[in-house]
Amino acid sequence: MIRVPRLVVAAPSSGSGKTTVATGLMAAFAGRGLAVSPHKVGPDYIDPGYHALATGRPGRNLDAYLCGPERIAPLFGHGAAGADLAVVEGVMGLYDGAAGQGELASTAHVAKLLRAPVVLVVDASSQSRSVAALVHGFAAWDPGVRVAGVILNKVGSDRHEELLREALEGSGVPVLGVLRRTKVVRAPSRHLGLVPVAERRAEAVESVAALAGRVREGCDLEALLALARSAPPLPDEPWDAARELGAEPVGSGPRVAVAGGAAFTFSYAEHTELLRAAGAEVVPFDPLRDEALPHGTAGLVVGGGFPEVYAPELSENRPLRQQIAAFGGPVAAECAGLLYLARELDGAPMCGVLDARARMAERLTLGYREAVAVTDNVLAPAGTRVRGHEFHRTELVPGAGPEPAWGLVAPERRAEGFAQHQVHASYLHVHWAAAPAIAARFVAGCARRWDAGGTGEAAGSGEAGGTGNADGAGKAGGTGRGSGSGETGSTGKTGSTGEGVGSTRSTA
Repeated sequence: MIRVPRLVVAAPSSGSGKTTVATGLMAAFAGRGLAVSPHKVGPDYIDPGYHALATGRPGRNLDAYLCGPERIAPLFGHGAAGADLAVVEGVMGLYDGAAGQGELASTAHVAKLLRAPVVLVVDASSQSRSVAALVHGFAAWDPGVRVAGVILNKVGSDRHEELLREALEGSGVPVLGVLRRTKVVRAPSRHLGLVPVAERRAEAVESVAALAGRVREGCDLEALLALARSAPPLPDEPWDAARELGAEPVGSGPRVAVAGGAAFTFSYAEHTELLRAAGAEVVPFDPLRDEALPHGTAGLVVGGGFPEVYAPELSENRPLRQQIAAFGGPVAAECAGLLYLARELDGAPMCGVLDARARMAERLTLGYREAVAVTDNVLAPAGTRVRGHEFHRTELVPGAGPEPAWGLVAPERRAEGFAQHQVHASYLHVHWAAAPAIAARFVAGCARRWDAGGTGEAAGSGEAGGTGNADGAGKAGGTGRGSGSGETGSTGKTGSTGEGVGSTRSTA
């Protein structure tokens, strides 16, 4: 049984101010001494970073496409354990979900799965009486969705507020907050959305504090808390990493190094939890600063982020690149990690584990994907089916190796990524909570290397062209080049809200 007061913050469309309101609410309630659990609908990695800053707890994703509807409440219960309140930020418009699949993965879908009341954030900047028709339509569209309040954003004046409140008096949906139009709180964006917290922490702290102040001033926090407490208990049991693995830890304490720092900020918290539950010792490292892998590293995880922004700095860290080129142990790389393992990104030398070159692209590639493992590899046996999300503005040449990491089967069929030796590298982001066997298989491979005494201690040598070999053997020990790229967001908007923090989304 899950008993946590909760709210879902939704909107009619992207750009209405969901992230502004959700992050401000999280920070405002945390400032009152409440333990606030932050959640985000969809695959977006960036907004949860701001949520974590606002609450002091890990931002957690609730994606019914990636993880399956049956896991949403358990994952929510796991993330919200011990919390006084949970705030769930939606994605795109309230009813927008995975393309062509009805309500699947929409904010409305997740709200129903959580039996949570919805607070609708409306951009009121260009309307007055029409706001009542808009709110009525969203509240009446699906009887299973409880739109229980509205927060009016970008309100221009006292008179404008008065007109909006008058229009909504007969709607049956109470006004729980009014935020005035302002340019005081802004967050910078770039090609894949907001700049992550890790790249602008001091400024991000100020932004979140300012959002909390706006929300405290403009919203009825007592009414919102009472609304959250009206959510009924959920019959589900919280998700548990050890239980999901279904067995004793498969490893014997192998050390798994996980890339972090400003260039590699994208990761789901459950991945690390699954690695630990499978028996691994997880140790972070920063490819921008650390010249060597952690002592005794038996496996390497390089997730998503923005290494294209830091390509020169990553390239300058030649000792680490050489060591990774010669590593030879299990490696799991997604999107940015894929490009960091390649020979180069826009000419900047990288690790050269993969015989491929990366460059920035003119068009964004994004959307949900269905995929199957083509061959046995370090993450999955052949035939394993997964769902993932792709979101980047780079391209790799070639896009797949002789043994691809995945075969995409929907919405298009193509080979994707590289599965060679003990390396699995792909643009595809997969949520391991939906496939915990991935973590178990990876840690088992690390344990075999650990038990055999093979760890990533020796650095590679030379730079006369990468071998493309995951074990770093042969070809004069060259390290080659390559880099990482952009990442997955959530669903359908690019840029900020213009009134606070907001990020890039996609759900195709």
